[in-house]
Amino acid sequence: MDTSDPEIEFDTQGVCNHCRAYDAAMAEEPSDPEVREFRLRNHIETIRRDGKGKRWDCLVGVSGGVDSTYVVLLAKQMGLRPLAVHLDNGWDSEIAVGNIQGALDKLGVELVTTVLDWEEFRDLQVAFLRASTPDSEIPSDHAIFSTVLHTAWKRGISHLVMGHNKATEFILPQAWSQGHFDWRYICAVHRRFGKRPLKSFPHLDFPHYVRYRLWGGKQILNILNYVDYSRTGAIAAIQRELGWRDYGGKHHESVYTRFFQAHILPKKFGFDKRRAHLSNRILSGEIGRGDALNEVAKPPYASPELETEDRAYVIKKLGLTEHEFDAIMCAPHRRYSDYPNMLNSRFYLAARGLYRSTLSVTRRARNAKA
Repeated sequence: MDTSDPEIEFDTQGVCNHCRAYDAAMAEEPSDPEVREFRLRNHIETIRRDGKGKRWDCLVGVSGGVDSTYVVLLAKQMGLRPLAVHLDNGWDSEIAVGNIQGALDKLGVELVTTVLDWEEFRDLQVAFLRASTPDSEIPSDHAIFSTVLHTAWKRGISHLVMGHNKATEFILPQAWSQGHFDWRYICAVHRRFGKRPLKSFPHLDFPHYVRYRLWGGKQILNILNYVDYSRTGAIAAIQRELGWRDYGGKHHESVYTRFFQAHILPKKFGFDKRRAHLSNRILSGEIGRGDALNEVAKPPYASPELETEDRAYVIKKLGLTEHEFDAIMCAPHRRYSDYPNMLNSRFYLAARGLYRSTLSVTRRARNAKA
């Protein structure tokens, strides 16, 4: 990591705040493999018990990428009966589509795919590009998680098995991406720069978000936190067991994500997400810092030809002209806080004040008893 994260801080030993936060977070996790295995077995038994007599006992989101494919494989190996959910936002690479179908066919897992209204979604993506924040992947991320949650609720599935791994995905500067769950932010950007109404876009409004917060903590199993996970090992397993094909960089199963992370973010904002991805792998012990520095010294794109091809494809698919895209790339930088969002809403500020006041009273009462 470097000062492309504007909020980074280094101590006198040259250690940054991300590393210190990572160490503190990992200290809270059990290091004993037997303890992790015991907790995982308890989770699996709960999922099986709650899903008894039902068609599926859990739900997994799939993208064709490494983590989601590995999660489905683990779920089946542990005797679970997952339903797989995929969001088609119009940007899936051919390799990703083949990976999804090939893996699920071999594992005998049923797939439900939600296809976004392309014209509606295209308009929202262009709106975010014109907003000039580094958050142009927020619409996809929000729609994916919203689709997963709503599918689970609709089909009466009580548990989600997800692929987030604290040890390998802890570091991601807030300045590089913010507002994933914030429907108010998404609507604000779209009202200002969009042209089509959002009639069918999957989303989590505030009541749904509250429901998720109340429901999600006990019902979501981030299974990779309980196994000895490494990206290299996961790739080897899914290639061996499922015939999975590699598509390049992290999250490059989507053509738009590949172009956004490898072209727009570094060239417009100076943000190279490989720094965060590789830093996580260093801290988890998967790779050495020297290897990571060698990797980040390479261009973000596998080849100049692919970058040129992707640029032309994305501009055309979004319905932009070269001049319009160049104007987007040259526009002044904006931030999440420059637009109406959940954190600056009156309701949120009032609720936060009430929460803090209640917490203060509770603490004083406890101290008085002590």
